[in-house]
Amino acid sequence: MRKTNKNERPEVAALNDPAYVWTTYDLGVSTALLCAGFELLSLNRNNPRKVLFIFRREENIDETANAYFADQLKLNARAYFDQLKALKNRLYSE
Repeated sequence: MRKTNKNERPEVAALNDPAYVWTTYDLGVSTALLCAGFELLSLNRNNPRKVLFIFRREENIDETANAYFADQLKLNARAYFDQLKALKNRLYSE
């Protein structure tokens, strides 16, 4: 796989590569990851009942997600709300 610059759009094939991406269907953890500075690459809408959030796999993304689920992740409440609102706007506007 070709290495990509963080500012470049990922190759389509890379969006299916677990070495390159981290995915979840969970809106809460997706919002938390955005607050923590992780990059959302794409939304996969193949399933009409739910959306798959596709993040760039970066160092500590697993640990950050695990901290969220363990209720140990500290985030700014206003930043979380703002990111949630922006993510919902993206979900319903596309």
